Amino acid sequence: MIRLHDNLSSGNGYKVRLLLAQLGVAYERIEYDIDRGETRTPEFLRGINANGRVPVLETEGGEFLPESNAIIFFLAEGTSYLPDDPMGRARVLSWLFFEQYSHEPNVATPRFWATHGIEMTEERRISLRQKRELGRAALGVMEGHLAENDFFVGGRYTIADVALYAYTHVAPEGGFDLEPYPFVRAWIRRVASQPGYVP
Repeated sequence: MIRLHDNLSSGNGYKVRLLLAQLGVAYERIEYDIDRGETRTPEFLRGINANGRVPVLETEGGEFLPESNAIIFFLAEGTSYLPDDPMGRARVLSWLFFEQYSHEPNVATPRFWATHGIEMTEERRISLRQKRELGRAALGVMEGHLAENDFFVGGRYTIADVALYAYTHVAPEGGFDLEPYPFVRAWIRRVASQPGYVP
């Protein structure tokens, strides 16, 4: 059985749990307390992920695959969640890169600070203003795309939606108001209605 090295509060971990549920794949989940540095121990860094982060997928063959979007791409191979044509796959990758470069750093970080009781130093307060601005810009990009599309790639639910949903649907926990994004809110409802969905 595969294992998922994980933290329940992580949106990146949630992406993987959501897709595993929708694929109907059984797995063992191993929880790490990131607030207590359990992913920064010498054992974790040496044996699981030298970057000290979860999620990490451990295959039945004992291989370790870090990075949430790499994991969901791997799991989606040969399924309806990943297009089989080159352009469709490239478009999925484009949204996965957007999620990690433009969306996640700015939408997820304020949520992490708020939900994990991180001390708001003056430097973080300054950074928060910029992250909120950039986060709203990322949501605006999504809103523009979803104004003309039900999903992000090929008119159907793919791992592009899984990746972007993870932190978007909990964005209010980081102080983002989703009221100005009606198409994003409608898409959130569509994702939540997919077969095998888990909250």
